[in-house]
Amino acid sequence: MARNRRGGRDAAEAVVEEVDGGLAELMPDRDRPRAWTLLVDGAPQSHVDLDDPAYLDFEYQRRLGHVADLVAPAGKPIHALHLGGGAFTLARYIAATRPRSTQQVIERDTALIQLVRRELPLDPQARVRVRGADAREGLVKIADGWADLIIADVFSGARTPAHLTSTEFLTDVRRVLKPGGYYAANLADGPPLAHLRGQVATAAAVFPELALIADPAVLRGKRFGNAVLVGRDLPLPIAELTRRSAGDSHPARVEHGRALADFSGGATAVTDAGAVASPAPPPSVFR
Repeated sequence: MARNRRGGRDAAEAVVEEVDGGLAELMPDRDRPRAWTLLVDGAPQSHVDLDDPAYLDFEYQRRLGHVADLVAPAGKPIHALHLGGGAFTLARYIAATRPRSTQQVIERDTALIQLVRRELPLDPQARVRVRGADAREGLVKIADGWADLIIADVFSGARTPAHLTSTEFLTDVRRVLKPGGYYAANLADGPPLAHLRGQVATAAAVFPELALIADPAVLRGKRFGNAVLVGRDLPLPIAELTRRSAGDSHPARVEHGRALADFSGGATAVTDAGAVASPAPPPSVFR
């Protein structure tokens, strides 16, 4: 395993290491003393501030944070399952904002898990269990009705794997959720938004209530970007999601109901038989 440290600001040095998914880089944040950005093969994956784990830097992670904030009354512990680990940003966030929460992280890249644990250790008081496994294979082993919240943020080579885009996958997600539990997925797409529309249709086949949170330019198909899809079996707190998303430093729009159905544009639900990975981002996205 190759490892190289490059000179940085005072005590903060970049860490570069081969992991199962490619070349991982932990880059120090020049503005926050103990904050780091994780990149894999040049694609930003996570941002973590060890001094302030409740700080979320990436736009899509803040939107996932908005969902996590609304799962239960403020400060109340929850059971959260994270499909895809990265640098455990959202697990750290929930541990900080909802002490005594019980969380599981399923991350396929065991070398990445070791890197993050070593360089960005979790708070020993946090109840976070990290397992090295494929997201779908790990999901099968979770008990029915265990989770208040499931967050899916799984990328391989900057693309969501095909087997995590189907109705069969989401049916198992719903099995693991408690009644009233929330599913939130980080999706990425660009014009003509065929993948995103298909994922909305797929989720609609499993969840009776949906919302989509994204930059308006992404929703209009003007640029490649992230969108957070939220599913639930009970009505979603749309007004509060809208308020938080609109008030963010990078405002987002929330689509739901008829507007979201119209957005899907007649797309059909994806099954395992026809599933494909999400589109690769254009090279300009990470410049």
